[in-house]
Amino acid sequence: MSRFWNPILRDLKPYVPGEQPKADRLVKLNTNENPYGPSPKAIAAIQAATSDSLRLYPDPEAVALKKAIARYHGLALDQVCVGNGSDEILAHTFLGLLKHEKPLLFPDITYSFYPVYCGLYQIRHELVPLTDDFTIDPDDYRRDNGGIIFANPNAPTGLGLPLAAIERILAANPDSVIAVDEAYIDFGGESAVGLIADYPNLLVIHTLSKSRSLAGLRVGFAMGQRELIEGLERVKDSFNSYPLDRLAIVGAVAAIDDRDYFEETRHKVIHTRQEMTSGLQALGFEVLPSQANFIFVRHPAHDAAALSMSLRERGIIVRHFRLPRIDQFLRISIGSDAACAELVTALAAILKG
Repeated sequence: MSRFWNPILRDLKPYVPGEQPKADRLVKLNTNENPYGPSPKAIAAIQAATSDSLRLYPDPEAVALKKAIARYHGLALDQVCVGNGSDEILAHTFLGLLKHEKPLLFPDITYSFYPVYCGLYQIRHELVPLTDDFTIDPDDYRRDNGGIIFANPNAPTGLGLPLAAIERILAANPDSVIAVDEAYIDFGGESAVGLIADYPNLLVIHTLSKSRSLAGLRVGFAMGQRELIEGLERVKDSFNSYPLDRLAIVGAVAAIDDRDYFEETRHKVIHTRQEMTSGLQALGFEVLPSQANFIFVRHPAHDAAALSMSLRERGIIVRHFRLPRIDQFLRISIGSDAACAELVTALAAILKG
């Protein structure tokens, strides 16, 4: 421990991102990256913006991007806040909207960055256990709290919560911010954005990393009524006035506006997910019904850690979480048809062996 550290750092357990291996020729199914590249229009926009103008600061308000998001989701400009990936938006949300005297609530199995933010910002929180089938029961959130956050579809389970259940949580907690992290919503879930007009306590957070194939560009955004967005903007302008560079702004606008490419690629991912699910179920795997671009699986007769290691020996990387309740599951990203077929073939050989 460094004697120069803030004491908070001594007990902080940083978020551990998915492995980004340096070796070539690996089948990489561990970080939920989209197997299809960004919209060609996004790439063209980025290339066109790569000019002498990069010597100038970007628009600190990213108005062009906010307009594209507002136009796509049927919102007003002041109902959108943008940032350097949804992780930055989440960080601002935790600090600006979810830090109160009463405890923050979120599921015991969820995006593992949530407890990290609580540690970093010293936010008192309580874990709410998922049900035995790994779903969220809205009635479990009818308790005193200073805010609620959950991912929908959930990570790493991939299970989605219907809008009616989200409305029950919103209606039961009118004095708390309810943050819905919709990083994977475009792969089968129903977005809560349409509820924003009726619920001033609702904040919906999106990313372009998954369904728009722009994980390398780092663009995220939050949507909600003006009071919540104004709070996030105050945090943003007290932290980094220029979170998005010129290339990110133009690339993101083009990606959002290219609806045909978006629909084409997300449906490809959904189709491949269905095919891989069927293939793994035929091998005896239990596959949770996913609405994300990954699946969460376990085999009743084989240890998950051992399966993960055997796949790695064959050049295939998946994600294994050594955490309570889910240590026998593997999270497998949806890759190309060829990559997913290779995974199923490898698992068939491992099980036979």
